[in-house]
Amino acid sequence: MDFLFENDWKAPCPYNPKLCLKDIIIYDTTLRDGEQTPGVCFTKDQKLEIAIKLDELGVDQIEAGFPRVSEKEKEAVKAIANQGLKADILALCRTRKEDIDAAIDCDVDGIITFVATSPLHLKYKFGGKSLDEIIKMATEAIEYAKDHGLFVAFSAEDGTRTRIEDLIKIHKKAEEYKADRVHIADTTGSSTPQAMYFMVNMLKKYLNIDIGVHCHNDFGFAVINSIYGLMAGAKAVSTTVNGIGERAGNTALEELIMSLIVLYDVKLDLNLEVLPELCRLVEKYSGISLPKNKPIIGELVFSHESGIHVDAVINNPLTYEPFLPEKIGLKRNIILGKHSGRRAVEYKLKLMGINATEEQICEIVKRVKETRERGIEVSDEVFKKIVEEVIR
Repeated sequence: MDFLFENDWKAPCPYNPKLCLKDIIIYDTTLRDGEQTPGVCFTKDQKLEIAIKLDELGVDQIEAGFPRVSEKEKEAVKAIANQGLKADILALCRTRKEDIDAAIDCDVDGIITFVATSPLHLKYKFGGKSLDEIIKMATEAIEYAKDHGLFVAFSAEDGTRTRIEDLIKIHKKAEEYKADRVHIADTTGSSTPQAMYFMVNMLKKYLNIDIGVHCHNDFGFAVINSIYGLMAGAKAVSTTVNGIGERAGNTALEELIMSLIVLYDVKLDLNLEVLPELCRLVEKYSGISLPKNKPIIGELVFSHESGIHVDAVINNPLTYEPFLPEKIGLKRNIILGKHSGRRAVEYKLKLMGINATEEQICEIVKRVKETRERGIEVSDEVFKKIVEEVIR
């Protein structure tokens, strides 16, 4: 592509603000929160294969599972922890010693321990426990885990529906007990980007440890809420491959990282060509099919049919693509159909090594449109048949 310079792989976005961020920590929870998608159950081998692929991509931390769920879950987490991956391996724990002991038995590098903090959860989940009682549970768990040499992240479940003064209070206590990081969990996806920015910004004023954000996608805000959290000063961000997870899912790994890289000029040390393979692997093992127009890695994302678009894309793909598909190991596809023009037909003929006259090209274009309008998909095989008929 002669028109491209060395780094000219994305369309310019001169009006987008830049995130002046370094050393963002991506901790992926596909194998834990992603597996909590109703109907999803990864085998030990599947979990291990996904973990290896996440490590090839270059994520910083992998939340491998919840060891107290079952013996098989414990075996899977231990297998991942002993695989020798570059990523740190974490396990989820409630604020209970038996949960932490199970994680220790798995040889993990650290844990994410969580407890609910919102008034709604305190009343209906904990039978009216006070915030002080919850804080005692949290600090005892943090202290116990730190005494055993673990990295500890503390997560305030339903944090976005917790009063900000209570959120500050419990996270301040977590810091005092030597937690390495605290998380704001948007457990029901109920935060807005502005609210997430406010909460992280307030915590930054009172804390001196790293803050992470864990967002759900109930209103379709998971990615933008995560970005706003990072803009406010959060350092860590939780993701799942393909955005799988409970209800509407979590922050989609592929959407978040490409948004940060392309739109916000954030430097992430990732092997992006692994991304499509990882997404297809999780699609296969989760049984959750990706929509064809799924952002970043959907089948149609780099496909073009409209004649106006195809003309421009052939000259310079960035006219109708935000970044080149080759950046993540994909290829563009010119689709023939009702909206196709002669340029698309010429492009396909060139790929096939076929020369045609002006009159033949016009006839092929006409038949392509007619074929699609009869409800027949113009596949390469169908197109070849049309070409043979016209040229013969």
